[in-house]
Amino acid sequence: MARTIDYYFTSISPFTYLGHKAITEVAERHGATLAIKPVNLAGVWAESGAVPLPQRSPMRRRYRLIELQRAAEFRGLPINPVPAHFPVDPTLADLSIIAVVESDGRAGDYMAEVFKAIWVDDRNISEDGVLAGALTATGHDAAAILERAMSDEIAAIRAGNTAEAVAADAMGAPAYVLDGEPFWGQDRIEYLDRALATGRKPFAASTD
Repeated sequence: MARTIDYYFTSISPFTYLGHKAITEVAERHGATLAIKPVNLAGVWAESGAVPLPQRSPMRRRYRLIELQRAAEFRGLPINPVPAHFPVDPTLADLSIIAVVESDGRAGDYMAEVFKAIWVDDRNISEDGVLAGALTATGHDAAAILERAMSDEIAAIRAGNTAEAVAADAMGAPAYVLDGEPFWGQDRIEYLDRALATGRKPFAASTD
Protein backbone atom coordinates (compact mmCIF):
# COMPACT_ATOMS: atom_id res chain seq x y z
CA MET A 1 0.00 0.00 0.00
CA ALA A 2 1.32 3.45 -0.93
CA ARG A 3 2.51 5.53 2.02
CA THR A 4 1.73 9.19 2.47
CA ILE A 5 4.16 11.99 3.24
CA ASP A 6 2.49 15.09 4.65
CA TYR A 7 4.37 18.05 3.15
CA TYR A 8 4.02 21.23 5.23
CA PHE A 9 5.50 24.48 3.89
CA THR A 10 4.99 28.08 2.93
CA SER A 11 5.80 29.44 -0.51
CA ILE A 12 8.25 32.08 0.70
CA SER A 13 10.57 29.62 2.47
CA PRO A 14 13.95 29.24 0.73
CA PHE A 15 14.48 25.86 2.29
CA THR A 16 11.15 24.70 0.85
CA TYR A 17 12.47 25.70 -2.58
CA LEU A 18 15.74 23.87 -1.97
CA GLY A 19 14.02 20.66 -0.88
CA HIS A 20 11.10 20.55 -3.31
CA LYS A 21 12.76 18.62 -6.13
CA ALA A 22 14.42 16.21 -3.69
CA ILE A 23 11.27 15.36 -1.72
CA THR A 24 9.34 14.92 -4.97
CA GLU A 25 11.97 12.49 -6.24
CA VAL A 26 12.01 10.56 -2.96
CA ALA A 27 8.23 10.17 -3.03
CA GLU A 28 8.28 9.03 -6.65
CA ARG A 29 11.11 6.56 -6.03
CA HIS A 30 9.22 4.87 -3.21
CA GLY A 31 5.75 5.12 -4.72
CA ALA A 32 4.66 7.39 -1.88
CA THR A 33 2.00 10.08 -2.08
CA LEU A 34 2.89 13.69 -1.25
CA ALA A 35 0.05 15.39 0.60
CA ILE A 36 0.59 19.07 -0.22
CA LYS A 37 -0.24 21.22 2.82
CA PRO A 38 0.65 24.95 2.77
CA VAL A 39 0.53 26.50 6.23
CA ASN A 40 0.49 29.86 7.94
CA LEU A 41 4.08 29.73 9.15
CA ALA A 42 3.49 32.37 11.82
CA GLY A 43 0.90 30.06 13.36
CA VAL A 44 3.39 27.20 13.47
CA TRP A 45 6.17 29.38 14.86
CA ALA A 46 3.88 30.64 17.61
CA GLU A 47 3.86 27.09 18.98
CA SER A 48 7.40 25.97 18.05
CA GLY A 49 9.14 29.00 19.53
CA ALA A 50 10.77 30.22 16.30
CA VAL A 51 10.93 33.94 15.52
CA PRO A 52 10.82 35.91 12.25
CA LEU A 53 14.12 36.62 10.53
CA PRO A 54 14.42 40.29 11.60
CA GLN A 55 14.15 39.23 15.26
CA ARG A 56 17.03 36.74 15.05
CA SER A 57 20.52 37.59 16.15
CA PRO A 58 23.04 38.83 13.56
CA MET A 59 24.97 35.59 14.08
CA ARG A 60 21.95 33.48 13.14
CA ARG A 61 21.13 35.66 10.14
CA ARG A 62 24.68 35.35 8.83
CA TYR A 63 24.66 31.58 9.33
CA ARG A 64 21.36 31.30 7.47
CA LEU A 65 22.94 32.90 4.39
CA ILE A 66 25.77 30.39 4.50
CA GLU A 67 23.31 27.52 4.89
CA LEU A 68 21.31 28.68 1.88
CA GLN A 69 24.40 28.67 -0.32
CA ARG A 70 25.61 25.35 1.05
CA ALA A 71 22.24 23.64 0.56
CA ALA A 72 21.91 25.04 -2.96
CA GLU A 73 25.34 23.70 -3.88
CA PHE A 74 24.50 20.30 -2.37
CA ARG A 75 21.20 20.11 -4.26
CA GLY A 76 22.68 21.47 -7.50
CA LEU A 77 20.24 24.39 -7.58
CA PRO A 78 20.69 28.10 -8.28
CA ILE A 79 19.73 30.56 -5.56
CA ASN A 80 19.88 34.26 -4.80
CA PRO A 81 20.20 34.25 -0.99
CA VAL A 82 19.09 37.89 -0.81
CA PRO A 83 16.29 38.17 -3.39
CA ALA A 84 14.76 41.45 -4.46
CA HIS A 85 11.31 40.61 -3.06
CA PHE A 86 11.82 39.14 0.40
CA PRO A 87 10.03 39.14 2.67
CA VAL A 88 6.60 39.47 1.07
CA ASP A 89 3.24 38.07 2.08
CA PRO A 90 2.99 34.47 0.79
CA THR A 91 -0.70 34.09 1.61
CA LEU A 92 -2.09 34.26 -1.92
CA ALA A 93 0.65 31.98 -3.26
CA ASP A 94 -0.07 29.43 -0.55
CA LEU A 95 -3.81 29.63 -1.11
CA SER A 96 -3.38 29.28 -4.87
CA ILE A 97 -1.42 26.06 -4.34
CA ILE A 98 -4.27 24.69 -2.24
CA ALA A 99 -6.70 25.73 -4.97
CA VAL A 100 -4.66 23.78 -7.52
CA VAL A 101 -4.59 20.74 -5.25
CA GLU A 102 -8.35 20.93 -4.81
CA SER A 103 -8.85 21.45 -8.55
CA ASP A 104 -6.84 18.61 -10.05
CA GLY A 105 -4.08 17.66 -7.62
CA ARG A 106 -1.27 18.62 -10.01
CA ALA A 107 0.47 21.19 -7.84
CA GLY A 108 4.11 20.07 -7.95
CA ASP A 109 5.20 21.87 -11.12
CA TYR A 110 3.32 25.02 -10.15
CA MET A 111 4.96 25.00 -6.74
CA ALA A 112 8.37 24.72 -8.36
CA GLU A 113 7.61 27.74 -10.55
CA VAL A 114 6.48 29.81 -7.56
CA PHE A 115 9.56 28.92 -5.52
CA LYS A 116 11.86 29.64 -8.46
CA ALA A 117 10.15 32.98 -9.05
CA ILE A 118 11.36 34.40 -5.75
CA TRP A 119 14.65 32.54 -5.14
CA VAL A 120 16.02 32.58 -8.68
CA ASP A 121 14.12 35.06 -10.83
CA ASP A 122 13.72 37.93 -8.32
CA ARG A 123 9.97 38.18 -8.82
CA ASN A 124 7.32 39.17 -6.28
CA ILE A 125 5.15 36.17 -5.45
CA SER A 126 2.59 38.34 -3.67
CA GLU A 127 1.54 39.78 -7.05
CA ASP A 128 -1.40 38.25 -8.91
CA GLY A 129 0.37 38.62 -12.24
CA VAL A 130 3.41 36.62 -11.15
CA LEU A 131 1.21 33.80 -9.89
CA ALA A 132 -0.99 33.92 -12.99
CA GLY A 133 2.09 33.54 -15.17
CA ALA A 134 3.26 30.53 -13.18
CA LEU A 135 -0.21 28.96 -13.33
CA THR A 136 -0.48 29.42 -17.07
CA ALA A 137 3.05 28.09 -17.63
CA THR A 138 2.14 24.89 -15.79
CA GLY A 139 -1.14 24.29 -17.59
CA HIS A 140 -3.68 25.73 -15.16
CA ASP A 141 -6.56 28.16 -15.61
CA ALA A 142 -5.01 31.14 -13.85
CA ALA A 143 -8.17 33.20 -13.47
CA ALA A 144 -10.20 30.31 -12.07
CA ILE A 145 -7.48 29.21 -9.64
CA LEU A 146 -6.83 32.71 -8.32
CA GLU A 147 -10.56 33.31 -7.85
CA ARG A 148 -10.95 30.08 -5.92
CA ALA A 149 -7.84 30.85 -3.88
CA MET A 150 -9.67 33.82 -2.35
CA SER A 151 -12.58 31.71 -1.10
CA ASP A 152 -13.36 30.95 2.53
CA GLU A 153 -13.15 27.25 1.71
CA ILE A 154 -9.50 27.47 0.68
CA ALA A 155 -8.61 29.70 3.65
CA ALA A 156 -10.15 27.12 5.97
CA ILE A 157 -8.01 24.37 4.46
CA ARG A 158 -4.84 26.40 5.10
CA ALA A 159 -5.94 27.01 8.68
CA GLY A 160 -6.55 23.29 9.08
CA ASN A 161 -3.14 22.47 7.62
CA THR A 162 -1.55 24.83 10.16
CA ALA A 163 -3.32 23.14 13.05
CA GLU A 164 -2.28 19.73 11.70
CA ALA A 165 1.34 20.82 11.44
CA VAL A 166 1.35 22.01 15.04
CA ALA A 167 -0.25 18.77 16.23
CA ALA A 168 2.35 16.75 14.28
CA ASP A 169 5.31 18.72 15.72
CA ALA A 170 6.15 19.94 12.23
CA MET A 171 8.20 22.82 13.60
CA GLY A 172 8.81 24.98 10.54
CA ALA A 173 9.02 25.01 6.78
CA PRO A 174 9.47 22.70 5.14
CA ALA A 175 8.49 19.79 7.31
CA TYR A 176 7.57 16.30 6.20
CA VAL A 177 5.61 13.82 8.31
CA LEU A 178 5.73 10.09 7.63
CA ASP A 179 3.59 7.76 9.75
CA GLY A 180 3.48 10.38 12.50
CA GLU A 181 7.25 11.00 12.51
CA PRO A 182 8.22 14.60 11.69
CA PHE A 183 11.26 15.48 9.59
CA TRP A 184 11.93 19.21 9.87
CA GLY A 185 13.98 20.86 7.15
CA GLN A 186 15.15 19.98 3.67
CA ASP A 187 18.34 18.58 5.21
CA ARG A 188 16.25 15.76 6.71
CA ILE A 189 15.02 14.45 3.37
CA GLU A 190 17.76 11.83 3.26
CA TYR A 191 16.62 10.56 6.67
CA LEU A 192 13.08 10.28 5.33
CA ASP A 193 14.36 8.48 2.25
CA ARG A 194 16.08 5.94 4.49
CA ALA A 195 12.94 5.46 6.58
CA LEU A 196 11.01 4.61 3.44
CA ALA A 197 13.75 2.34 2.11
CA THR A 198 14.17 0.34 5.30
CA GLY A 199 10.52 0.25 6.31
CA ARG A 200 11.52 0.85 9.92
CA LYS A 201 8.95 1.76 12.53
CA PRO A 202 8.52 5.50 13.06
CA PHE A 203 10.46 7.13 15.87
CA ALA A 204 8.49 8.99 18.54
CA ALA A 205 9.25 11.33 21.42
CA SER A 206 8.02 8.67 23.84
CA THR A 207 10.16 5.55 24.14
CA ASP A 208 7.44 3.52 25.85
